Amino acid sequence: MRISRRLVAAAAAAGLVASAAAACGGDDGDKGGASGGTELKGVKIEVAAKWTGPEEQNFRKVLAQFEKQTGATVTYASTGEDTDAYLGPRLEAKTPPDVAILPQPGLLQQYAAKGQLKPLADDVVTEVQKNFSPYWKDLGSADGKTYGVLAKAAYKSIIWYRPQALADAGVQPPATWADLVKDAGTLQDAGTTPFALAAASSDSWTLTDWFENVYLSQAGPDLYDKLAGHEIKWTDPSVAKALQTLAQVWGKPDFLAGGLAQATKTKFDGSVTDVFGSNKAAMVYGGDFAAANIATTKAKVGTDAKVFAFPKAGGTAPALLGGDVAVAMKDGKGAMALMKFLASPEAGKTWAGIGGYLSPNKNVPPDSYSDPVAKQLIAQMQAAGDAARYDMSDLAPAAFGGSPGKGEWEALRYFVQHPSDVKGTQQRLEDEAAKAFK
Repeated sequence: MRISRRLVAAAAAAGLVASAAAACGGDDGDKGGASGGTELKGVKIEVAAKWTGPEEQNFRKVLAQFEKQTGATVTYASTGEDTDAYLGPRLEAKTPPDVAILPQPGLLQQYAAKGQLKPLADDVVTEVQKNFSPYWKDLGSADGKTYGVLAKAAYKSIIWYRPQALADAGVQPPATWADLVKDAGTLQDAGTTPFALAAASSDSWTLTDWFENVYLSQAGPDLYDKLAGHEIKWTDPSVAKALQTLAQVWGKPDFLAGGLAQATKTKFDGSVTDVFGSNKAAMVYGGDFAAANIATTKAKVGTDAKVFAFPKAGGTAPALLGGDVAVAMKDGKGAMALMKFLASPEAGKTWAGIGGYLSPNKNVPPDSYSDPVAKQLIAQMQAAGDAARYDMSDLAPAAFGGSPGKGEWEALRYFVQHPSDVKGTQQRLEDEAAKAFK
């Protein structure tokens, strides 16, 4: 039932970043599943995803393109950050949405094992095979059946920054963790708070990404795979080392916008606007999707807002990937038509042109993207090669890796508040992981 994390080794080179080498691969005339203007007239489709704010607005534009081409009526429901808490009761009541976008592949495995997903129709599978590498197809499969379409990818090994803030302090984007900590001190001395940190209970997924980048860099891909599958315990010395490293930033309240009290209340959207809207800090962690939040400020991506690779904390340059997988929860031509559309190059091109998006679809060419940062990230993902890994928390059972207020999220939030308690944090992580992986 668990997907193999070792498949991730080929993701950057053969899957997600294949779009960079396939600029000629897409056919602008290929409409995927969105043919005709009235074939689904009168058909109502409900889609549920966790996105709110700019991400929701951008996705609604993609859905509007599907409505225009098919005549279907699509309604959108936000699940909130805890996708399973929203979908679980609806599945039990047999009133699920037609299509759901799952932020954790672990959820696809969980629902598929319970018979709560609909296998993709043959024509949708053909569309997936045509536009996605085998890795991404496998990520959306369970027990030999294809259930999912990787609708959106994320590159999570970057830090966003204000170039002017770094220039004013006389520092360059750091390449190593030691340089990052040193530069943070220089920024602080120059009167600029180094970081905005999203450590609110609802958004402490950002903390898992910080940890995964540091852990992958220090421990390397093999130990990363073992920890991801709970083949080693969270009390392992390699976890202690990563936490001690994170404490060099998290354990210094003066490094955080608003101090510890504010950081533990700050949501992801707020952390981005703290840097690019109100200039309260110089840097913020966030994947490529943060571009959508930056677009709500006056800052311009590529000039006022730039990225540098997450600094190396060990021997491996971290390359952390994520993705959101669409699944059908009801039978019907409407659900399958939308799934086919989401698997098409057209959907990816539409989304890429809006911004705040990377496509795992190899036939969405680089020139589809509206901002230069996306093109930069394609190159970074290519360079990652076999060291690339899928987001660890998203591979875990949702109770551990994907639930606000508990599991890994809350254990790392505890560590932000108690950065000297490394052993206590490790035990909290292990206790929660042991329950979830049982």
